[in-house]
Amino acid sequence: MKNKKVCIIGLGYIGLPTASYLANRGYDVYGVDVNASVVETINKGEIHIVEPELDAFVKSAVFSGRLKAGTVPKTADIFIIAVPTPFQGEYIPDISYVISATESIAPFAKEGDLIILESTSPVGTTEKVRDTITAIRPELKGKLFFSHAPERVLPGRIIQELSENDRIVGGVDNASTMLTKIFYETFVNGKVLATDAKTAEMSKLVENSYRDVNIAFANELSMICDTMGIDVRELIRLANHHPRVNILSPGTGVGGHCIAVDPYFIIHSDPVNSRIIRTAREINRHKTEWVVEKIRQGIVNFRTEHKREPSVALLGLAFKPDIDDLRESPALQVAMAIAGNSGVGVMAVEPNIRTHALLPITELGDALKTADIIAILVAHRQFKGLKTDRIVLDFAGIE
Repeated sequence: MKNKKVCIIGLGYIGLPTASYLANRGYDVYGVDVNASVVETINKGEIHIVEPELDAFVKSAVFSGRLKAGTVPKTADIFIIAVPTPFQGEYIPDISYVISATESIAPFAKEGDLIILESTSPVGTTEKVRDTITAIRPELKGKLFFSHAPERVLPGRIIQELSENDRIVGGVDNASTMLTKIFYETFVNGKVLATDAKTAEMSKLVENSYRDVNIAFANELSMICDTMGIDVRELIRLANHHPRVNILSPGTGVGGHCIAVDPYFIIHSDPVNSRIIRTAREINRHKTEWVVEKIRQGIVNFRTEHKREPSVALLGLAFKPDIDDLRESPALQVAMAIAGNSGVGVMAVEPNIRTHALLPITELGDALKTADIIAILVAHRQFKGLKTDRIVLDFAGIE
């Protein structure tokens, strides 16, 4: 397998770590991204995203000559598709990026190649990848291998988890499954679990829907406890002493391109039977709206008491602690809603990014000096142990 050339389509939060990791494990890897500036950055041995250890991995991979990047695919033995699967309209999965990536590699495919879809996708997408390529290259029908291998990594630990986590691989036929399993076993230290393509696709959706449901329970508890005047975190700490109870910590909502997105793929596929999954999504979306209203009420209370508009510091924009990823971030949604309040001075504090197109980024120290109200939206390490005499609304549980 180490003699195989790998072409990875998409050099974002999953594609780039995977490309650099494989290159450092001895594979010759060619990465493809439609963004020319991303390609230029990578070819200099630099990175365009924040992820621990990734800068060293990319630098090592590029300078060793094992990793190169471009905007157009090249001939390879293994193609990995790692592009986004966003929504269109009312939470309808959009696989157009996957299909476009598939079409881009079709001219370069040859007999015996393995095409792996890593993008989180609705059930049946791997078969659509196969059908798309064979429609363009009918002479290759039955001569290629197609599989789905959903990524299962946590932002902030991607490099480590690429190696350590168990992986699920599923092909459109047994031969595809076995070939994919052999490939992943060359660089995954965890177990490589073989199944069929549809089950592999569903497994990722189920894993994140399960997490969304459990977070929804914690978020619902936080709103109930606020009404009753109960410290929800103390309640959860006590309840978790039960040997069979493990309630998660509530937050501002649910974000990221997995937990906040994947449940809708199931809901869209079977809207009749996905009742708990749909309800969990509704609760977690509502929690973000609830946070906005709590901050707005704090602004009203301050205005009434002090007869002036307050300045508000919003601590954290990322969807989870200690990363720069703003995708589907509830904290960002809160910040945008509060920034729309006429007359209120809003300072957005996000230590993991330098600029934002719509929100000026303020240094933490400057915000703490001038803010009347401090709303903690994300539990970044920089916010731990915060000492202030200002009004603090802690939605992240750092106090």
